[in-house]
Amino acid sequence: MILTRSLLLSATVLTIGLTIGLVALPGHAQLASPLTGAAQGDGAVARARTDVSVPSAAAPAPFQPAVIQGNRAAVSGPDAAALPPRGDTPPPPHPVPANEFEAYVSDVVGKPLRRFGSELLLPEARDYSTPVTTAIPDDYRLNPGDQLRLGLSGSVQADDVLLTVDRDGRIFVPKVGAVTVGGVRFGDVHDVIARQVGRQYRGFDLDVAVARLKGLTVYVTGFAQRPGAYSVNSLSTLVNAVLAAGGPSEGGSFRSIQLRRNGQLVSDFDLYDLLLRGDKSGDAALQNGDVIHIAPAGTQVAVIGSVNREAIFEVGPNETVDAALRYAGGASTVADTGRLLLFDSLGRSEIGWQQLAPADATTRVAKRGDIIRVLSDIGIARPLGQQPVLVTISGEVTRPGRYYVQPGTRLADVVSQAGGLTTDAFPYASVITRQSVKAQQKESFDRAVKDMEMLLSTQPLVSVNRAQLATPGNQALIQSVVQKMQDREPTGRLVFNLPVTATQLPADLVVENNDAVFVPTRPVTVGVFGAVPSPASFAYDAGRTIGDFVETAGGIQKLGDRKEIFVVRANGTVLADGRATLRAKALPGDLVFVPIDADRGEFWARLRDISSSLFGGFIGAASVAAVVQ
Repeated sequence: MILTRSLLLSATVLTIGLTIGLVALPGHAQLASPLTGAAQGDGAVARARTDVSVPSAAAPAPFQPAVIQGNRAAVSGPDAAALPPRGDTPPPPHPVPANEFEAYVSDVVGKPLRRFGSELLLPEARDYSTPVTTAIPDDYRLNPGDQLRLGLSGSVQADDVLLTVDRDGRIFVPKVGAVTVGGVRFGDVHDVIARQVGRQYRGFDLDVAVARLKGLTVYVTGFAQRPGAYSVNSLSTLVNAVLAAGGPSEGGSFRSIQLRRNGQLVSDFDLYDLLLRGDKSGDAALQNGDVIHIAPAGTQVAVIGSVNREAIFEVGPNETVDAALRYAGGASTVADTGRLLLFDSLGRSEIGWQQLAPADATTRVAKRGDIIRVLSDIGIARPLGQQPVLVTISGEVTRPGRYYVQPGTRLADVVSQAGGLTTDAFPYASVITRQSVKAQQKESFDRAVKDMEMLLSTQPLVSVNRAQLATPGNQALIQSVVQKMQDREPTGRLVFNLPVTATQLPADLVVENNDAVFVPTRPVTVGVFGAVPSPASFAYDAGRTIGDFVETAGGIQKLGDRKEIFVVRANGTVLADGRATLRAKALPGDLVFVPIDADRGEFWARLRDISSSLFGGFIGAASVAAVVQ
């Protein structure tokens, strides 16, 4: 009986101790097992049974925050999750083919002319079809399939947890519950999630970012180059989707691109607002299921000529010719702003090209098929009295330089502005070159060279000894002579018959733009070249004749042609008087040339006349000498 009561008392005490211990221990603590292991002997077991006692209360463990676990983000770095993926739309196709009006206008102007805005549709512009934004804007509204990256710290912790928006627009946050975020602005989603988490926890920091955007499905219809359904980036706008579809077709409008959502018109966007004014206010952001409709092209007119942008433009109802000119950027710097030409390509009037004044262009309504041409105000030969004149004067003048003078100014007035001639000036040998004369000389020279080539090429055919003349060597020589002549360029020199004692330039000569005047010093030599033993330049001695200087050079060699001796004077004129040339008085700066007698006197005479009359001076003599040598 006493033993039974003792056992009952021991059991009661043990039960109370276990109960107190369970109440006193923190939730995470565990009681030590009364068994030390299965390998212990019976003595150990008995000792454990007799040593059982109520454990004392332990100190509380430090606080451990709740941990939320979920799918970890695979992205690394702060920016990688924020980058919206590129849409999976294919690149735009080849450039839109020209429509019938484009082909017609291109034929009129002689160069390709496309519709304004078509450069956006080129293959190299395809990157414009995807949004360039790398950060999610605050006004972006979350859609099913988007993924959020959640981060929490403080009383509750979560590290890069990926949460996908389901088809009902909700995400499920572990230990928190479902949170509706579909259709919520990205700028507001932080507060929405924070309120829901705050119902369970206090003292936490929340970070929310977009890890991935699922994308949108939109439909491009109407006059698109490639209509159909497109999967585009969730950040795409109306323009992005239009360009992904290749843009308007050859019959599509750049001025009316409609965005419809749930059967309602959201935006009617004019691409000209973006292209001409940089205005994207009508470029609405897309939502899933949106329909984009490209209307047919409206009235088209061509603007060509001296404008800042030649193109074919689409004009609105009742827009004027002046409005079309503004689309083209207005008249260019060199345009004739006093008038423009208008042509009705559809033949509704029989006037042809019609001239309009600027005032008429502001009231005349642009019609379908009109071609507007703005004329240029340059490249037209002006009367001498309207030409700007720049003259360059150098050499023996007091103030050499470039001088702007009024049209019609005389050469004497230019020399006066330059301070007059110096005491060492030799006006007789002055070189005055002019661009208009150079152009005339070039034309005449080219014609003369062609005639000479024809003469030399046909000589073997008409000669009695043509078998000897028609050899490859002679033909090569002919081509060599012709080529050397073709390589020469006229100088544009004006030749004046001034006396050798002249002290002034031709006073009454009216200067032209880009005239060049060079006044040399008085030459002190006479040059003798050609078929002489000692060709050289000899000191000038007044009173001596041409023959005297030829004798100084050793006389005429046997192969020299006495009858064809000629002298190029310092003023550019040529003295060629047969044998009488040797008796003529020598002048300072003379160049005497004794040609070779090759039984082709006619050829050398023609060559001499061409060179001396067109090139003048030393250049004429040097040209002949170079050909002979």
